[in-house]
Order: sequence, then structure tokens, then C-alpha cells
Amino acid sequence: MNRYAFLSLAALLASCSTENNAVRTNEGADPVIPPRNFEILAGKPVESIPGEVHLKNVRQLTFGGENAEAYWSFDGTKLILQARHKPGEGDQIYTLDLATGEKKMISTGDARTTCAYFLKGDQKVIWASTHGAGPQVPNVPMAMRGKYGYIWGVFKDYDLWVANADGSDMKQITSEPGYDAEATVCPVTGRVVFTSVRDGDIELYSMEPDGSDVKRLTDRVGYDGGAFFSHDGSKIVQRSGFPKTQEEIDEYTMLLERGFVKPSKMEITVLDRDGSNFRQITNNGKANFGPFWHPDNKRILFVSNMNAKPRSRNFDIYLIHEDGTGLEQITFTDVFDGFPMFSPDGKYLVFASNRFNPEDKQDDTNVFVAEWVE
Repeated sequence: MNRYAFLSLAALLASCSTENNAVRTNEGADPVIPPRNFEILAGKPVESIPGEVHLKNVRQLTFGGENAEAYWSFDGTKLILQARHKPGEGDQIYTLDLATGEKKMISTGDARTTCAYFLKGDQKVIWASTHGAGPQVPNVPMAMRGKYGYIWGVFKDYDLWVANADGSDMKQITSEPGYDAEATVCPVTGRVVFTSVRDGDIELYSMEPDGSDVKRLTDRVGYDGGAFFSHDGSKIVQRSGFPKTQEEIDEYTMLLERGFVKPSKMEITVLDRDGSNFRQITNNGKANFGPFWHPDNKRILFVSNMNAKPRSRNFDIYLIHEDGTGLEQITFTDVFDGFPMFSPDGKYLVFASNRFNPEDKQDDTNVFVAEWVE
């Protein structure tokens, strides 16, 4: 995923019940067994925000720089995220131990990375990187942003890599021309869903963790990506662009040919795991992204600027039913809040935010975790 969305710059349970320290997932998924007496001690407690009734005992986990897209390990004891700490650096992949707070870089330190995720079993991880083409850091030229506004780079040198959880024994698993990134993992089967331009448009695909058995899931003009499986593995939620007029289609095609995409109008969509039954969930004409399934597999968390003032960087997290009803706002700051993901036991929510930044570091993005109050 393009990690900071609109900065200057959602895993694994169904309805949860606990029995003998094992949390039962939906039919077909393995039981998730949290370590006995595990406690999140990383970071420090921070104050609650008025109106955020679903979040309690909030802790800030990172402090300074750009930290985002933090996703849980399957055992619920670690996060994997991407971060950079100085302007001009490329994002790198880190793991964060939630018991000790130890943050360790596991990518090469070269080029640019994005969208890391633990593979099922937590022994290996997957992420996208451009380092196979050299150590240089690809960026969006300022001239392009000046002409077309905020755009993302879908850099052609992004490929997917799998490594041991400590970053050792890296192996490239995609080699098609163009962008391959945004990989996440099915909690039931371990299958990977990812975004690629290998067939000329930005479409959604799935494959086995070794890169075999690639299947295309979407086939429509416009961006489809940033996807996550439901906790029972039966459905996928993603963000989608909907260029409608010929002028919009022409601009989308032109930007994509140059390796860019304009994300200012994207909606949340859902499809079955085989790509069938594609349906649109939101319809507000704004920038909606970062969706993740609620543990009940019927509601979806997502990020949107639907209520932001023009030219504002304010994004909040929302909750909505799969049929598009019951919209509820979850975060209430006037800055960016995004990338929500439930912990494997459904007890916690991790998210990224610009909240609590000092005056001289207003653009910093940090990772937070909170207990979820249903």
C-alpha cells in the first residue's frame, strides 16, 4: 500500500469467545492461542480523545518519524510496519515487540519498501521492495504533484519478497514487469492477496506464499487494491477507484502509464475470495482506504476524509456495515488517523495517527494501540 495516503507524506477473528485461553475463530480457521499472561507494555499510555468511545487504554508505540501500516503477527505479540526517520529516506520494514518495545529493521536499508505482513505461522514475512533494481529511492517528482495534485507512485520496480521473520534469507517471489505490492494474508488458508499492474491495469490478484498459482480477481478500469481477507477467509475488502467519464479514464490511464495514480476518489468495495460478487460499500466521492474487517465479518473499518474541510489533511476511522448502512465515526481528531487493524483475539485495535505531535513535527505519523470497546 502507499503508506501515508494523504499525509505529506485493517486481523483475524470472527465473533470471539474465549475458552481455556484459546480464541475460537470462524469455521475453517485455526484457533489463535495468545501466550499466557501476555501484556502490551511497549510505548506509553496517552490521554483519551473525547468522542472515541470505542477506544480505551490507548498507548503510543512509536515516537517520531513516519510510522504506518502496522499489522499484527498471528500470535498477537508483534507488529510489522514501515517507517522512515529522515526526509529523503526510503521507507523500511521493522518489527515491533509489543512486550518490550524493541523495534528492529528487517529490510535491507536500501531503496523503498512498503506493505509488510506476517505469513501464517509467524515464521516468515512478506513485503514489497524496489531494492532489486538498485539502492536508489524512487519518488514522485514535485513537478507531477504540482500539475496533478496529490498522486501516489506505483513504482515499476516494486516486487514482492519473502524472508524469515528476522529479515534473513530474502527471496523474490514476483518478477513480472511493473508494480507488485500491497500483499496481505488469508488467516485461514495462508494465501496471499496483492495488487499488480502486470496485465496493464491496477488489479487484484491472489497467489500462494511462494509466488505460485497466481489468479486474477478483478477486471475493471480503475484502481483495485489495498485488500484484506475476512477472518473466515470467505471475502475480501479493498479500495477501488471509479473513473467514469472519458476524461477521467484518460487521465487515469495517462498517469498509470507514467507510474502514478491519483487517489482522491476511491471507495470501499467487497468481493468474494474468488473475485466474484464485486460490490461497492461506500459512495461518498471522497478518499476512502485502509479497510479492515470487524471480528463479526459483517462490519468494516475504513479511513476517509468524507467530513474533512477542503485541502485538509484530516482523515478519520469509520465503521460501516457490509451493506453500506450504519456508518459510525470512530476517531475524532482534526489530523490524520488511519490504517486500523484488529488484533488476532479481537481485543485491541492498532492504528496510525498524527495526534499528539509537537509543534515542530506536525507531519510525524506514529503507531498507537487501544483496547476495543464494542
